[in-house]
Amino acid sequence: MTVKERYDGIIGWFRNEMPEPKTELHYETPFQLLVAVILSAQCTDKRVNIVTPPLFEAFPTAKAMARATEDTLFPYVRSVSYPNNKTRSLLGMARRLTEEFGGEVPADIDALLSLPGVGRKTANVILSVVFGKSAMAVDTHVFRVSERIGLTTGSKSPLATEQCLVKHIPADLIGKAHHWLILHGRYVCKARRPLCLECGIREWCRHWSKNRES
Repeated sequence: MTVKERYDGIIGWFRNEMPEPKTELHYETPFQLLVAVILSAQCTDKRVNIVTPPLFEAFPTAKAMARATEDTLFPYVRSVSYPNNKTRSLLGMARRLTEEFGGEVPADIDALLSLPGVGRKTANVILSVVFGKSAMAVDTHVFRVSERIGLTTGSKSPLATEQCLVKHIPADLIGKAHHWLILHGRYVCKARRPLCLECGIREWCRHWSKNRES
């Protein structure tokens, strides 16, 4: 199977079966999504969605959060992973947004990366989901699933995975592909025990092909 055949088959299946994939994080504004994505690092979306309603009620904007202190913000995020680090990241992010960007989330990757707590994955999520740009966010699910099913081969870093996926996926589908791969990794192509017999893309999957032949 050629690389093009694999990409075409997998993308075609997802386009038919999941035409409008969405993030499972709950938010109403770009700032709220940015907060939620920062909190979601090494934490489940389910847990983040439990934490954010009271957090957003108390601090609905960057300017409101910028006035908080670690002592007042920490109780809202204490149940997520690495709450101390994330408290500091949220405060730094909110203060930088307020001081440098008038409290508005920027639509430029370099500006986003200048914010405390914002790495390339988080920046690409914002660019894709909020601003509709062709940005591929690579989290642990995307990194793992892309390699397992054969969309990448031996990628050593999230950036290498991002570059490979962007090279082969049509620009207008990159944002959707991010969600396809995340959701597939979360519910079907699980890390320890992939549900191969329930998988709709196994016809094009490198992992399935190798294990079926062995």
